[in-house]
Amino acid sequence: MKFLVVGLGSMGKRRIRNLKQLGQTEIIGFDTRVDRGKEANEKYQITTFIDISEALKENPDAMVISTPPDLHMKYAKIAIKNKIHFFTEASVVQDEMMDVIRELENSEIIGLPSCTMRYHPIVVNVNNILKSNKIGRPLTFLYHSGQYLPDWHPWEDYRKFYASKKETGACREIVPFELIWITSTFGEINSVFGSKSKLSKLETDIDDIYSMILGFQNGISGNLTVDVIARFPYRQLKILGEDGVIFADWSDRTVGYYTKETGWVNTKIDDGMIEKNYIHGDGPYVEEMSIFIKSIKREIVQPYTFEEDLKVLKILESIEKSSITGNRQEIIS
Repeated sequence: MKFLVVGLGSMGKRRIRNLKQLGQTEIIGFDTRVDRGKEANEKYQITTFIDISEALKENPDAMVISTPPDLHMKYAKIAIKNKIHFFTEASVVQDEMMDVIRELENSEIIGLPSCTMRYHPIVVNVNNILKSNKIGRPLTFLYHSGQYLPDWHPWEDYRKFYASKKETGACREIVPFELIWITSTFGEINSVFGSKSKLSKLETDIDDIYSMILGFQNGISGNLTVDVIARFPYRQLKILGEDGVIFADWSDRTVGYYTKETGWVNTKIDDGMIEKNYIHGDGPYVEEMSIFIKSIKREIVQPYTFEEDLKVLKILESIEKSSITGNRQEIIS
């Protein structure tokens, strides 16, 4: 297959690496920024374009959309119009998503939104511990995901890329990014109580912390905090069960569970090669590209849809509404 990577920033470059790791050799790129196209050409030896119509003349079979989130649907529509399978990075903007959902309904095109964290070996390991009933019925969890915004892209001014814009702000993007795996692990959310605010001196008007209490249909309660002020990159999870606990730390790359009978049972996790200036390994992203390819080939049923993605963004909307009103919001399935 021939892949067109749309957007050659941080994630676009990562996706080129992913595809190459999977043995894909026919890759072209598009970015309106000449410098990014030049960098991708020199680093990965791919042909790049600054005009999307010129890139489309190369007849790609699949499009990987790694633009800022507010441009995802623009290029998704271009892909559908040209009968090209497409993948989009993590969503945070609902605009035009319903249009894309409707256009995909009567199409043979695969449109796959990102759900990267579902493939992370830590999440997979946690799910296996829960399924094996090692800690009994899970009752509640505490999860913190935080990283200082200027450290996201240390090679560029944090004030000048999408994560510092109100609609596509860093915290606002990471909340649904985490909710995708959280709902897969713990089940459907039926209520939220949220708070968001700006606490730091970061030179941006985005909210830099979101704190949420999540209620699940199965009775589990969860506390989720997402911030972009932590000077150390945290991703830590505690799950309290009736018979034990689970603790996972993405920085230490460990997952452990404890019961009175076993004591601590810890597992070291390998999440793949870590590129310079990146924090997390490429492993889950490679797996995600592999799933995209298998979905296109109809070897599997695509594991995640834009209908599900929109549902997660509606939960984000309810969290923000709760922060404004000060009231808990019910989630209607």
